[in-house]
Amino acid sequence: MIKELIIDSSPNGATIALLQDKQLVELHKEQITNNYTVGDIYLGRVKKIMPGLNAAFIDVGYEKDAFLHYLDLGPQVQSLLKLTKQVRGGSYQTKLLDDLKLEGDINKSGKISEVLAKNQLIPVQIAKEPISTKGPRLSSDLSIAGRYVVLVPFSDVISISKKIKSNTERTRLRKIVEGIKPANFGVIIRTVSEGKGVTEMQKDLLDLISKWESFMTRLPATDPSKKILGEIDRTSTLLRDILNADFQHIYVNENSIFEEIRSYVHEISPDLESIVRLHKHRDPIFEHYGIEKQIKSAFGKTVNLAGGAYLVIEHTEALHVIDVNSGNRTANKENQEDNALQVNKEAAREIARQLRLRDMGGIVVVDFIDMHKPTNRKELFDYLRDEMAHDRAKHTILPPSKFGLVQITRQRVRPEMNIVTSEVCPSCHGTGTIRPTILLMDDIENNFNYILVEQNEKGITLCVHPYIEAYIKKGLVSRQMKWYFKYGQWIKVKGNPSYQITEFHFLNAKDEEIKL
Repeated sequence: MIKELIIDSSPNGATIALLQDKQLVELHKEQITNNYTVGDIYLGRVKKIMPGLNAAFIDVGYEKDAFLHYLDLGPQVQSLLKLTKQVRGGSYQTKLLDDLKLEGDINKSGKISEVLAKNQLIPVQIAKEPISTKGPRLSSDLSIAGRYVVLVPFSDVISISKKIKSNTERTRLRKIVEGIKPANFGVIIRTVSEGKGVTEMQKDLLDLISKWESFMTRLPATDPSKKILGEIDRTSTLLRDILNADFQHIYVNENSIFEEIRSYVHEISPDLESIVRLHKHRDPIFEHYGIEKQIKSAFGKTVNLAGGAYLVIEHTEALHVIDVNSGNRTANKENQEDNALQVNKEAAREIARQLRLRDMGGIVVVDFIDMHKPTNRKELFDYLRDEMAHDRAKHTILPPSKFGLVQITRQRVRPEMNIVTSEVCPSCHGTGTIRPTILLMDDIENNFNYILVEQNEKGITLCVHPYIEAYIKKGLVSRQMKWYFKYGQWIKVKGNPSYQITEFHFLNAKDEEIKL
C-alpha cells in the first residue's frame, strides 16, 4: 500500500489529504481560528457541579463550559490536585514528580462532589473538540503522546501495545523503558516502537519529559481557563501517528510549512526526510494531484460506486444512516444472491473509506442489500471488519441483523468533516439569470482599462472558461492580439474548466488574484 500526504496551505489554515494508492481516504482541515485541539492541556476552573450527572462543567475559555465526567477524572486525580495546589502556592519546586507523595486512587463508584468543588482549579486535557452545540469533552487523566511512547504522570505502570505479539520484543521494550523512565511516571509503548533501538526510544521519552517540565514551568503563572501546554499541529500529529515506510511522498505548497515538516520528519524518521517535497507547479496543489475532483465526488448525499451501485448517506443529530442501492446492476434469479454479495462488498469498502474521510462518529447504521444465506452475511461482516481495520479511530461493528442492518459505533473526537458539493452559480448567484454574454468582452476590457492603464500592472493573466479562452485566441488577428496592440503588452489567457461560462479573474505577475 502506497501512501501520500498532500498539504494545501492557505492564510486561513491548512487542508491535509491522505491518499492510499492514489485514493483519498482522510481529509483534515486545520484552521488558525480553531483553539481547541485534542491533547491540549488547560488550567480549568470548576464552574458547576452536577451531582445528577456525576459530572462537572469546567471553564476553559470556550463560550460553552466544557464537560468533565467522574469516570474521566483518572484514578490519581487527588495527586494532580495536590500537585497543582503546591506548585501554584510555591511549595513544590521540582520539575518532575520524584518528591511528590502520591495519593491513593479514587473510588471508581464515587461522587464528583467528593473530589471537586466550585471555583477549584484543575489541569484538564481536551478529549473531544467542541461538536455542534456542545463544549469540549475533558479528561483530567493527563497523558503526553510521542511517536514511540506516551508519558502518563502519577503512575508507575508500563503498558505495551497489544499489536506487538512477540514476547521477546515486549520484554526488550519493557527493559529499555524501565531503565530510562523517571519515578512516578507511567509509559505506554506504542505499536510503531516495535524493532526500535534504545537511542530512538530514549530520545522520544526525553522529549516528552521536556514537555512535562514545560507544563510544570507554566503552571504557576497560567491564568485560569487558559492553555498550559499545546498539542502539536494536526499535520505533525498525523505524521507522528502514521508515518512509516509505506509513505512515498509528502507534498506541500508553502515554503515555511515545507521547512517545518521536513525538519519534523528528519527528527522522527531521518531516513524518510527525502520524501518531503515542495509543490512548484502552477496549478493548485489539490487540482494537480486530482484531490479536488475526489472531494467533489466523495462528499454529498449520494456517492456513486464503480460498478453502478451507489450509497445514500443521511446525517441526523443522533446517528448516521447509509443505504446501499444496486442502481443499474441487474441480475437474473440464479445469481441474485451472488450479485447482492458483490455489491455489498463493494459498498463495504467505500463505507469504510467514507467513515474515515468524513470522520463520522457516534452510531452508524448501514442498510445493505438483503442476503438470505448466512455464509454470505458472515463473509460480508468479515470483509467489512477487515476494511475497517485501517481506521485509527476506535470502533465496534455488530454482525448483520435479520433485517440486513449493520450497526457501527465509531469514536468521535472532533466535528464531522462536511463539504458542500453543490455550488451556487458565481454568475447568477442562485437567481437563475446571468448578464448577457454579449457584454462579457466589454466587462473584461473595462477591467483591463483599470488594471493596465490606471494601476499600471505588468505581466497579468486572464483566467476564463475554456470556451471563452478558445474564443479570445481564435483567428490570426485574435482578440488577444488586438489587446496587445491596444495596451502595449501581451496578456496571457488561461482556461479553467471549473469556471462558469461568464466567470473571469485576473492574476498579477506573482500569480496572485487581483481583487477588483
